[in-house]
Formats: sequence, structure tokens, C-alpha cells
Amino acid sequence: MRKNLRMLFALSSAAALLALSACGGGDDDSGDDPLGSSANGGEVVVGSANFQENVLLGEIYAQALEAKDVKVKRQLNIGAREVIYSQIEKGSLTVLPEYNGALLAYLDKTATATTSEEVDAALKTKLPSGLELLNPSEAEDKDSVVVTKETAAKYNLKSLEDLAPVAKDLVIGGPPEFKTRVQGIVGLKDKYGAEFKSFKSLDVAGPITVSALKKGDVQAANLFTTDPAVPANEFVVLEDPKGLFSAQNVTPLVNKEGVNDTVRDALNAVSAKLDTATLAELVKKVVSDKQDVDTVAKEWLSSAGLV
Repeated sequence: MRKNLRMLFALSSAAALLALSACGGGDDDSGDDPLGSSANGGEVVVGSANFQENVLLGEIYAQALEAKDVKVKRQLNIGAREVIYSQIEKGSLTVLPEYNGALLAYLDKTATATTSEEVDAALKTKLPSGLELLNPSEAEDKDSVVVTKETAAKYNLKSLEDLAPVAKDLVIGGPPEFKTRVQGIVGLKDKYGAEFKSFKSLDVAGPITVSALKKGDVQAANLFTTDPAVPANEFVVLEDPKGLFSAQNVTPLVNKEGVNDTVRDALNAVSAKLDTATLAELVKKVVSDKQDVDTVAKEWLSSAGLV
């Protein structure tokens, strides 16, 4: 309709055009305040990190927004936080599915918050003014260090504390950024005194990491606690008594200039419905059952009454 109006009034006088502009004439699909002031011309750009769970969450956010008539562009499977955070900060991305504790560790390498409440409070003081964390979900997916059942038995490993005397004999694997993160190799050394024989750069908690652990190319690996490969292969998740891996609730991170109340409400509605058991089941459908991400997202949103 708006296109037809432009064509019609292009034939009229400049005064008529100004009058039309002054009247507003808005039939904006997003409901309340339009998003035309955003860097992306009214388009909400949903991004994600480069692992399947985060891609799935990005697709869930995208479809939830589209159900509210928000214009969405997807830029999923981009890369690690070190890449995507700068993009949302400058406005190239509008929405990201984040994990609050991991985000805090990225922004503040000295952070000591561990519980969800402590993490969220600390994040409010660390986020730049242009970014906003929306409501956290109950769903939590933590980083973890896992070993095979055989390795756990051989070295009597139950927690990260048990690694200190034996880590010198073990190769640990994970994504490249795990080597330099506080919630990674740096923290394992500083908090638990675990200094490994070497680090092997693998994928982000994906099939390459799982295969390397199963074959013995690495004896310990960084996987996520919702990864279906953990129970499927009887991997042992080492306990974290000192809270190296803090609360990591799935939480929408948005660039304020690109969102309005329609966007906020839609994303908060997703958070209100998402818990850890649900997230683990959704990830299993994508990772183990090889179902399409868009189908899994659509089916869950429908079952949750969000589309």
C-alpha cells in the first residue's frame, strides 16, 4: 500500500508530499514505534554464534519476531563471541541469543559472579549504553570439561580439582577461543592449577571435538552441558566446585536503537517458555536426529503458543 501511495503522490506537488509526510500515514507492521531509525532501516537483524544450539536459538528468535509482523533478516552461524559482539555493539546485528555468564566473563575477566542473579546484576554495570539484556530464560547451557568414562576411571577424575596433578599428561581440546578465555584454559590454570600437556584447536563443541575425544586424540574436551553427545557416549562432565563456569542462562541481547516494545515482548515471551530440559530436547532433534533447524524452531514455537 505504501508503495502505491508513493507512486500516486509522486505526480502531485511538493506541498502535497510534505503534507502527507506531516500526517505520518504509518501502517508500520511492527505495531508501536517504528524501527526506521535503526542502522538497518527498520529491519531487525538476528545473528548467532557458530554452533548449532545458538543457530537454533537465533532461528527461534527470528520466527517469534516474524509472528509479530516484524521484518527480520537472518545472519546466523557467524562466529565466536569475539566476532559477533562487536557487530551487535555497532548495530550491524540487532539481536543475539547470549549466555549471561559467558558474556560477563568476556566483558570482565575479573568477574566473580556465579549465580544467575549475581551475573545479571554485574552485567548491567558492564554493558555499554547502546546494548540491553532482555529477560533471561530458565534454560541454561554451560561450558564444561568432559572426559571419557575410561579416562575418568584411569585418573580418578570427578571434578576439575582432580585435574591439577594429572593435567600435565593430558591433551585438552576445544574451539580456538577456549585457549585464551577466562572460562577456559586461563581459568583452569588460575582457579584449579590445571596445566595441560597441550591444547588442540577443534570445533565449537561439535562433531570434530566429540570424535577427537572418542578416538583419544584429546583426553579432555570443552563441550556444552546440553550436548546430546555427552549422554550418548557416556562422557563424564567434571564437576566445577569453584564456579569457573558461572550461570549461563540463555538471554536475548539487543541493540537498543534497532528494537521496540514489540520486539522486546516477543523475545521475552520466548525466554518465559524456555527451560533447560526443553533446550536439551530441541538440540537433540537438530544434532542427533538431523532435523532442520527451521522446522524444530517452528514446531516448538507452535507448541509453546508463540506463533
